[in-house]
Amino acid sequence: MELRTLRTFQRVAQLKSFSKAAAALGYTQAAVTIQIQQLEKELHTRLFDRFGKTISLTQQGTIFYDYACRILDESEKAKLALQEAQELEGHLRIGMTESLCASSFPKLLHAFHTTYPHISISVETSSPEILLDMMNHNELDIVYFIDRRQYHPDWIRVVDEPEEIVFVCHPSHALTKRKSLILKDLLQEELILTESAASYRYELDQYALSIKQQVHPYLEIGNTEFIIRELLSECEISFLPAFCVQPYVDQGRLSILRPRDFQLRVYRQIVYHKSKWLTPHMNAFLSFAS
Repeated sequence: MELRTLRTFQRVAQLKSFSKAAAALGYTQAAVTIQIQQLEKELHTRLFDRFGKTISLTQQGTIFYDYACRILDESEKAKLALQEAQELEGHLRIGMTESLCASSFPKLLHAFHTTYPHISISVETSSPEILLDMMNHNELDIVYFIDRRQYHPDWIRVVDEPEEIVFVCHPSHALTKRKSLILKDLLQEELILTESAASYRYELDQYALSIKQQVHPYLEIGNTEFIIRELLSECEISFLPAFCVQPYVDQGRLSILRPRDFQLRVYRQIVYHKSKWLTPHMNAFLSFAS
């Protein structure tokens, strides 16, 4: 069933004439007749009663007319929406924590660019504190970060979703065979961690101190992709957002370790300053990200 045929059917029903519909659409009358016959054949019903030169919708034709009009109306709305998307342009300054930038953002960015090819984006990666300060000074339009829930009367919050932070290692690591683990067991192993300034790393450090333990990673690095590559081939342990490592866990290439005495949940948050005018291209990105 083609939209062209539905338009022909709609015009014939409106004008109650094959010849008038043909003239309005720029077709020959024979072409209009063939289209209607094909449509009736496809629907296995008669759409028009023909009495000489007078035609009218059958009962089935009246029912189908309402659906045809809705389909054509939605088709036009879709065209307009795509046209608006293609025409929308501007520049976005987005602040983002590194773990998000390395995992979920590339897929989001690709989909956004496909829909809005004329919107350019610059990304600043840093700690939530630095990014939020930049936003407060109008150096960033939007901040996308993972941290404890943060509130401020000058911020508009668009996304606030819980995210689990987990210990992760290669499936061959000896601790994967242990039925019960405590945090102390993990802290005694070789650790590759993000810098202490990272929000969830800071939470780990603080909790360890509260139970009179210390975190001593043999390597600190802010690149989440590098850490994951190391875990895939070595026997270290790291502490990362679950969404970063879940694809590898699903493939059986990494394993999650869950100490019974420690669990951390932070929040994936997207905010912008309330004094910032919500431009159409900002709104477009926020709709995608949320």
